[in-house]
Amino acid sequence: MTDSVMIEGLAVETVIGVYDWEREVSQRLLIDLEMAWDNSVPAASDDVADALDYAAVSERITGYLTDTRPQLLETAAEGIAALLQREFGVYWLRLIIRKPGAVPAATSVGVSIERGVR
Repeated sequence: MTDSVMIEGLAVETVIGVYDWEREVSQRLLIDLEMAWDNSVPAASDDVADALDYAAVSERITGYLTDTRPQLLETAAEGIAALLQREFGVYWLRLIIRKPGAVPAATSVGVSIERGVR
């Protein structure tokens, strides 16, 4: 199966970073996510209950980052991947987290991971 559900440019304000000053302020993260999902079922039923609820996924990611306040982008990425697989039944995903402005000479820095089997 090659179907997927995507969320691009999800902006989350959270505490993230390793420096003391970073633990005192919120910073914006941008998240791009592609999740394997059988879209033939919701397409046939035309029922949102059969679809992967991207609004619920977005809210859960936001809540996770707000609650956990990770130090590293790598930790954030692994935590998000694990919760999406566990709570939403996503068996494969590609996740990119960007931190704009972290390096003055760069638009953003970030990490990219893939988890599961497509």
